[in-house]
Amino acid sequence: MSGFKKFLLQGNVIDLAIAVVIGAAFTAIVNSFVADLLTPLISAFGGLPDFSSLKFTIGRSSFNYGNFVNALISFLMVAGVVYFLIVRPYTSYKDRRAAAEEASHRDCPECLTEIPKAAKRCPACTSELTPV
Repeated sequence: MSGFKKFLLQGNVIDLAIAVVIGAAFTAIVNSFVADLLTPLISAFGGLPDFSSLKFTIGRSSFNYGNFVNALISFLMVAGVVYFLIVRPYTSYKDRRAAAEEASHRDCPECLTEIPKAAKRCPACTSELTPV
């Protein structure tokens, strides 16, 4: 029983639980954005906000392809919202952070260990360096 308690109190399990809760809340926000803002905007230009009534019949079989079209459009809108509001800004932020971090470090010419630019001695090989 102590192993199970240790497992539950690990940081990874708690982080995962928090991620699931935040993900569910964020899903509700994105779905509301798509359903309440983007879909009416598309219907203002396209005229048809709901495609679920679209179908065709072959013999006695009815193919409701409108539901698939609705799901596809909804998926594309959700993917676009996630990309443009989360992925793209986060990638830009990471690139700026990496550039700033890269500018503050350099490689030791003797052992190629990454060291701060202002370092006068390499901590790995202890060779003397000229600060940049």
